[in-house]
Amino acid sequence: MLFDFDLIKSVYEKMPDRVNKARTSLGKPLTLSEKILYSHLSVEEKGDQFKRGEDYVNFAPDRVAMQDATAQMALLQFMNAGKVKAAVPSTVHCDHLIQASTGAEKDLADAKLQNNEVYNFLESVSNKYGIGFWKPGAGIIHQVVLENYAFPGGMMIGTDSHTVNAGGLGMVAIGVGGADAVDVMAGMPWELKMPKLIGVKLTGKLSGWVSPKDVILKVAGILTVKGGTGAIVEYFGEGADSLSCTGKGTICNMGAEIGATTSIFGYDRNMSNYLRLTGREKVADLADVVMKHLRSDDEVYENPGMYYDQVIEINLSELQPYINGPFTPDLAHSLSEFAAAVKENNYPRTLEVGLIGSCTNSSYEDLSRAASLARQAKDKNLKVKAEFVVTPGSELVRYTAERDGILSEFEGIGGVIMANACGPCIGQWKRHTDDPTRKNSIITSFNRNFAKRNDGNPNTHGFVASPELVTAMAIAGDLCFNPITDTLVNEDGVEVKLDEPVGLEFPPQGFDMKDSGYLAPNENGSDVLIKVSDDSERLQLLKPFNSWNGEDYKGLNLLIKAKGKCTTDHISMAGPWLRYRGHLDNISNNMLIGAVNYFNEETNSIFNPVSKEYNEVPATARALKENGFGSIVVGDENYGEGSSREHAAMEPRHLGVKAVIVRSFARIHETNLKKQGVLALTFADKADYDKIQEKDKIDIIGLTEFKTGKALKLILTHEDGAVDEIMANHSYNDIQIEWFKAGSALNLIRKQNS
Repeated sequence: MLFDFDLIKSVYEKMPDRVNKARTSLGKPLTLSEKILYSHLSVEEKGDQFKRGEDYVNFAPDRVAMQDATAQMALLQFMNAGKVKAAVPSTVHCDHLIQASTGAEKDLADAKLQNNEVYNFLESVSNKYGIGFWKPGAGIIHQVVLENYAFPGGMMIGTDSHTVNAGGLGMVAIGVGGADAVDVMAGMPWELKMPKLIGVKLTGKLSGWVSPKDVILKVAGILTVKGGTGAIVEYFGEGADSLSCTGKGTICNMGAEIGATTSIFGYDRNMSNYLRLTGREKVADLADVVMKHLRSDDEVYENPGMYYDQVIEINLSELQPYINGPFTPDLAHSLSEFAAAVKENNYPRTLEVGLIGSCTNSSYEDLSRAASLARQAKDKNLKVKAEFVVTPGSELVRYTAERDGILSEFEGIGGVIMANACGPCIGQWKRHTDDPTRKNSIITSFNRNFAKRNDGNPNTHGFVASPELVTAMAIAGDLCFNPITDTLVNEDGVEVKLDEPVGLEFPPQGFDMKDSGYLAPNENGSDVLIKVSDDSERLQLLKPFNSWNGEDYKGLNLLIKAKGKCTTDHISMAGPWLRYRGHLDNISNNMLIGAVNYFNEETNSIFNPVSKEYNEVPATARALKENGFGSIVVGDENYGEGSSREHAAMEPRHLGVKAVIVRSFARIHETNLKKQGVLALTFADKADYDKIQEKDKIDIIGLTEFKTGKALKLILTHEDGAVDEIMANHSYNDIQIEWFKAGSALNLIRKQNS
C-alpha cells in the first residue's frame, strides 16, 4: 500500500538543498547517515555542525511507530500532553500480545478474547488522535513498516528497539521509549546525541548456505553487545548492493543487539525493486531521481577510513554460516567450529525445538529458502527430529506464502504455523515441555537469546542462526550437525545429504492478500470517547510524577546492587507480564525480579531495610516508599541493554527509586530513565562499584548546582559507620536537567503546552 506520499515527496524535494548545505557547512564529503541526519534537523535546532558522540542535536523525524505492548504507556502519556492530534504520521501495531500455543487461528482468536479491553483502548485512542491502527494478526510492526512505511532517506522513531529494521530500506530508524514518541507526536523536537559512525564494507557475494543473517551474526561477534553503542552502523560496498532489501533489513534489525543507535544501507536497485513490488512505485520513482543523495558520497566509499570512526571489512564470498549463543547474541561461532563448542561447553546436544520467522527473518525469501529444505526432508524420507515452529511476519507474506505452497511444505514435515505476531521471540510462547527444569537447547532465527527470553526457562540454551540453518538443525535434531559436510540417515537406513537451500527474493506471481488488517483513523476524532475502568487490571490512567523538591538526595537506601548482565528483560520481564503494560502499578510488581543480587547471587531476594529481612524486590521498594524512604539501584556494565521498554524506567520511578548508578548504560535505557525523572549516573571510577555495601545509606550531593558536565558526589555511609565518598558522572544536557527538575519530560511538555 502507499501511505503518506505527500510527506515522502516533500522530504525528497527538500533533501538536495539540505544535503548540499550540510556538505558546505561541514566542508567535507558526507556519509549517508550524515545526509539523513542533517536533512532532518528540527527548525528549533540552531547549530549546523555537531561533534559525533558529544553534541546533543534536535531532530524532526518523519513518523512514529508503536507496537501494542509499548503503545499502551506511550498513548497514556500522550493523552496527558495537551494535543488533539498526532503531529506526524503515527501507527499502532498489535503484534506483541498474541501468545503462540497451538497455531495461528486459535491463538489469534484467544488473543482477541483475552486482550479485548486493551485492543479497544488502543483502537479508540488511535481513532481519536489520528493514528493508523493495525489489527491483531496484521503482522509484526517492523515487517509491516518495511512493507508500507519505510522509505530511503527518511527518519523515523519507534517504541521498540528493532525499529532499526527499516534501515534495510535506507531509513534512519531508531528505537526509543514511549516518552520520546510522545515528544514527536506532540510536535516537539526530538533529541539525540549525534551518533558516531561505524562503516562496514562488504565485498564479494553470498552463496550456498550463507545468508544475510550470517553477516550480522559475525558483526555481533566482532563488536559485542555494546560495541555499537552511540553509533550508526553503515553498510556499503558491492557486497552490500548485492543483498536483497529484506536481507538488508535482517542485518539492520539485529544491529540492536550490538547496541547500535541504528544501522543502514544505501539506496540501490534492490531497494527500488522492493518498493515497486510492494505497491510503492511512485516512491521508487522519486527515490531514483535523488539516488545520489540516498547514498554516501563517492569520496567516502573510496576512502572510508577518513569518514567513519571505525571501519570493518567482510568478504561475503569467504563468510561462513554462524550460530550465536547461548544466553547472549554476541557469542559467535562459525558453523565449522560450533560442534566443538557444543562438546567443549557441554551444551545440551539434542535440539528440542527449531523456530523460524519473527520480525528478523520472515520475508518471502527467508521462508522460501527454508521451505526448500523442508521439501528435501520429505523427498529424502527424513523424519524431522525436533519440534518445528514457523512465525510469519505479516499477512502479506503469510497469505502469499500459503498461496505459493510454502507453508504447506513446513506443515508437511510437522511444522506448526503461528500467528503473524512476535510470539516466541519475545517470550509469548506457551511451550509444551515435559520438564521445564531440564537443561535443553533450542535454535531460532530470532534476534535475542537472553536467559529465559523465549520460554521463561533459565535452563533453555537459546542459539541464533539463519532460517535455513535452523530448519536443517531441526531436521537433524542434533546441534553438532553440519549440513555442509555431514549426512543424515533416513527412514530407509540410507545416508542422505541436504542440498544447499534455494529460494526466491520475490514471489513469481507477486504479493497478494485479502485483508491487510489496517484501520484508518477518523478525520476528526473529537467525538471519540476513551474509557478506562477504575477497576481494570490491564489499564490505568497516569498521574504525573512529582517534581524535584530542589534539594540534594539524603539517606537513600540501596535497593539492589545488580551483578553482571542486567537487561531490560531482567528489569521488567515480558512474557506473561505483557498483560500489564498499560497498568503501571500492576506491572511494577515485576521490577528487577530477574536481576541477580550481588550480595547473595539470588534473584528477587534483597535485604529489606524496613523489615530487616530478605524480601522480594518490588515488595521492598514498596515498603521503602510507603515509609517515606527513597532508594537507589546500582548496576554493572551496559545496564539496560535489550528492548526499548520504558517500563524498565517507569517502574523504578513509580516505586520510589531516585537514582540508578552503573558502570555503563545502554543508550535507550539511559534516556528512558532521564525522561521519567530518575537520576541516571555512572561511576567516575568503575572500581567504585565494589564500594557499595548492602546496608548503605547514600547521599547524592551537588543536585542544587546540577549542571552539564559537572560530576555529582555520592557519600556512602556503611553499616559500621565508615564513610566512602565517590564521584558520579552524568551525560545530562540543559534540557534534560529541566526534565529532572520538572519530574519528567512529559511534565515539562504539558507545562509548555499549557
